[in-house]
Amino acid sequence: MGKGEAPHRSTLGGLIHAYQGYDPKHFPSPRQPEPDVAGAAFEHMMAHGSLKRLSPEELAEAVEIDPSQIAGLGPSLERLIAMLEERKRKILATYETTHARRRAREQVADSAARAEAPDELREKFTEAVTREQIRDLERLWFRSERKAPEFAKQLLHTVERMGEQYQVDDLASKYDFTGTTRMDVEKALEVKEELETIDKLLEQLKEAQQNAQVAAIDMDALSEFVEEADVEQLQQLQQQVEDHMREMAERQGLEQDEAGNYRLTPDAYRVFQGKLLEEIFNDLEAARSGRHEGEIVGDGAVELAKTKDYEFGDSAAHMDVPQSFVNALLREGGPREDGGPRVRLKPDDIEVHQTRNNPKCATTVVMDMSGSMRQAGQYIDCKRMALALDGLIRQEYPGDYLQCLEMATVAKPVRIGEVAELMPKPVTIRDPVVRLKADMSRDDVTPEMLPPHFTNVQHALRLSRQLLEPQDTPNSQIILITDGLPTAHFDGPELYMLYPPDPLTEEATLREAHQCAQVGITINVFLLPSMTQDSDDVQFAQRMAESTRGRVFFTGGHDLDRYVLWDYVRQRRKIL
Repeated sequence: MGKGEAPHRSTLGGLIHAYQGYDPKHFPSPRQPEPDVAGAAFEHMMAHGSLKRLSPEELAEAVEIDPSQIAGLGPSLERLIAMLEERKRKILATYETTHARRRAREQVADSAARAEAPDELREKFTEAVTREQIRDLERLWFRSERKAPEFAKQLLHTVERMGEQYQVDDLASKYDFTGTTRMDVEKALEVKEELETIDKLLEQLKEAQQNAQVAAIDMDALSEFVEEADVEQLQQLQQQVEDHMREMAERQGLEQDEAGNYRLTPDAYRVFQGKLLEEIFNDLEAARSGRHEGEIVGDGAVELAKTKDYEFGDSAAHMDVPQSFVNALLREGGPREDGGPRVRLKPDDIEVHQTRNNPKCATTVVMDMSGSMRQAGQYIDCKRMALALDGLIRQEYPGDYLQCLEMATVAKPVRIGEVAELMPKPVTIRDPVVRLKADMSRDDVTPEMLPPHFTNVQHALRLSRQLLEPQDTPNSQIILITDGLPTAHFDGPELYMLYPPDPLTEEATLREAHQCAQVGITINVFLLPSMTQDSDDVQFAQRMAESTRGRVFFTGGHDLDRYVLWDYVRQRRKIL
C-alpha cells in the first residue's frame, strides 16, 4: 500500500462473498415474539427523563432484537467479520515495528537537537525530552510563546514528533506483529489507523450479531474494505430493520413527531404497565408467594358464579332466583292437588350469590427525587414502581384512588403521565454544613429559586393528607419511598434546609405524621439503601411508621416494585 493510500477492496486479496438465505417475505419470522419497543422507550425515558432526544437510531439501540429473526443477517455478518479478520491477519503477518520505533525516537532526538532553547529554559527542556514528557514540553511552549517565538516553533515540532513516537509505541504494544517488512514512522501511523478502523468495525459487526443493530455499523468505513455489493445488501437489511422498528413502535403506542423523534402515547403506557405487572407477578408466583389468595366474600357489589345458603342479613338483591325455586319444587315434590300455590319458598330453599367486596382504597405514593436518589439508579426503580402500581389499580381495582407526589426540597403532585420524566435533583450545595432559611410567603421567592436537592418529607406528608382526607373511604395510606432522613421542613411560611439532618426537621416531620394518624391515614415507609444510611435513618423511619400503625420495609431498589405491589394486594385483601 503506497504512501497516503486508503485501504480499499482491491488490496484485500480478491475475497468475494454473496448473501444467501435472504427472504424478505419472512422478515422477521411471525413465530418469533415481538421486541418490546414500548418498554425500551420507557426505560430510556426513566433513565434520561425525556424522550425529546430519542431518535430512531437511539430507539434501535435500546430495543433487543433477536438476529435469528432476520433471514440472512447472521451469515452475512459472519462473512464480513471473516473478511476483516483475514485482512488484519495479513497486516500483522507482513510488518514488524522495531525499525519504526527506532526511527520515531531518532526523529524526536533530531528535532530536540535543532531546538535552541533560551538559557532559563534549557535545563527543563532537556529534562522533558529525556523523560519523554509531552505535558512538560507543552508547558514550556506556553512560557516561550511570546518571549522566544522561534524556540516555541521548534518546540511545537518536537512535541509533534514525540506524539508520533507515542503512537508507534502504542501500535507495537497493542498488536502482535510477526512479519519482517520494515515500516517508517509515517507508514506505521497509516497501519495503526487501518488496524484500529478494522477493530472498530469488528466490534460493531459482532455487536450486531447479538442485537441486530445494523444501524450502528459505520457503512462508510466498511465500504473501504468490502465489495460495494456487500455494503448495499447490508444497507437493505438495515432499512428493513428500521422499517420493522417503526411498525412495531406504532403498534405499541409510540408516535413520531415532525423531527422524527418518538413520543409515548397512552397506549404505550398501558403496554408498558401490562408488561411490568406480568413480570412482577410471574416472579411472585414462581417464588410461591402467590398472587391469588383465597376468595374474600361478603355483601359487595360484584356477584360471583358461586352461591351459598341464605343467612340472616344477606341481601335479597343477590338471590339466585332460578335455583331457589328449583329447591322449593324439589322439596314440595310438584304441584298441589288443592289448587293452592304451586311453589312456596321457605328460607331453607333460598340461595344467594356470593359477592366480592369492592371497597375503595386511597393511596398517595411519595417518590423521593432528592439528589441522593441518583445513586445506583434508585430513582428509576422508584418510577417503575409507581407506573406498575398505577397499572395494577387501573386493571384490578378501578375504584381506588392513587396520586403520585414528587418530593425534594418541596413536594408537589404529579400526573401519572409525568412520572417517567422525573429526575433526581442536581446537588447545588456541597458544603459539609448547610443552614438555610427561605420565607416562602414573599412574592419574590419561588420554589425554582431554592436549592432543589433537599428532602422535605414533612411537606410531602402534608400534601398527601390534604389529598386523602376528602376521599370517601376509611382505607387511606401513604407509601413513602426514600433513602434516609429528611433535610428540609416548613415552620409556618418559612422553609428550613438543614444538613446534616437536624432534630428540628425530624420533630416537624413526626408532628405531620401524627396529624395523618389522627385522620386515619397509615404511613408505610419503603427505605432504600444508600451509602450514607445508618441506624438513625432506620430508627426515624420506624418512629414515623409506628405513629400511624404503618410498617417499614427494607428493600433493594430492584425489588421495590415487587415489594410495593404485593403489599398493596395483600393489604387490599385484608380490608375487604
